[in-house]
Amino acid sequence: MLIGQDPNCWKRFMVSFVLFLIVAGMVMSNSMILQVLDSVFQALLAPNPNHTPNATYHIMVVVSFLGSPKMALVWMLIITFFLWGFKYKVPALWAWLTLIVGDLLDEIVKYLAKRDRPLQHPTGDHGYSFPSGHVMGTFLVAAVLFLIVVPLIKNAAVRVVCQLLLIMAVFLVAVSRIYLYAHYPFDTVGAMLLSYAWLQISETLYLTFANDIKRRWRKTANSKL
Repeated sequence: MLIGQDPNCWKRFMVSFVLFLIVAGMVMSNSMILQVLDSVFQALLAPNPNHTPNATYHIMVVVSFLGSPKMALVWMLIITFFLWGFKYKVPALWAWLTLIVGDLLDEIVKYLAKRDRPLQHPTGDHGYSFPSGHVMGTFLVAAVLFLIVVPLIKNAAVRVVCQLLLIMAVFLVAVSRIYLYAHYPFDTVGAMLLSYAWLQISETLYLTFANDIKRRWRKTANSKL
């Protein structure tokens, strides 16, 4: 299987989920500590509150667009199209499940937390701020590539470069959302923690049900795992 057994999976889930609950609790209680930390990191990463259209601003707008939830669906469609074509049908279904459930979790937490966006946020951004849907979608798309696509690359050096680029992509989207005042810094941190926690559950579901899906559904009978 592309996704192997990992005895530490539940440990990673517990750590990331507990950290997420701590951040979410601080958000929902309007913690002064969190507000100070957000202000400090925002001052460092978002030096353009007036959205002056300089080169950095335009780059961040493009990065933010490429990391948007709608684009996450486009990227996943492209990824799963090729996975299905190369007979990785069950992994393709798992990839969609991972992203769609992740998006649902993001919306549920947004509704529960009800954190308003920064005052300087772009007019095109609507809805609540915590956690960042852009970061969560990008994280899960990158995770699918990291776990399923990159391991298929035979050259070890190329694999490492691809892994580093995927990690950089997630952090760049997070920085772009902070730079554009679409989110507070800990909205992006919360999204990463929630995504990582959900990913551990999703991997466990794959290991539990992949063989059954391949065996019981005619269209996936020839699927590689």
